[in-house]
Amino acid sequence: MANQLSQLDHVFAALADPTRRAIVMRLCAGEASVGELADPFDMALPSFMKHIHVLEASGLVLSEKSGRVRTCRLSPDALVGAEDWFQHQRAIWEARLDRFEAYVMKLKKERAAAKRPSRMTDKTTNKTSKRKGAE
Repeated sequence: MANQLSQLDHVFAALADPTRRAIVMRLCAGEASVGELADPFDMALPSFMKHIHVLEASGLVLSEKSGRVRTCRLSPDALVGAEDWFQHQRAIWEARLDRFEAYVMKLKKERAAAKRPSRMTDKTTNKTSKRKGAE
């Protein structure tokens, strides 16, 4: 479990940077060379390679070198842990919101019942006012 959380920390840390998120989004369309990935960014190749290394260390990206070209591809298995974590969090919050909604509905019913005069009170009030009018 601790190792799984550590891996999750690495995935979230890697995705915390907008450049790395853009790289991951580009790789969703298919594999690409480092040169193709680096092209839209205004940074030196060594700086860009640091981003690639962080993505590789997190397990989000796999790369292989063929001659002088390094090709990267997305490793979606690394996102399974993050997806599981999000689903668990969603289940927790949905349960909390369901309980909150039930509580709000209970309060609304109680307020509506408190505002509505009971039939017993109406009858007593009418009888009392009739007696006063008769006297």
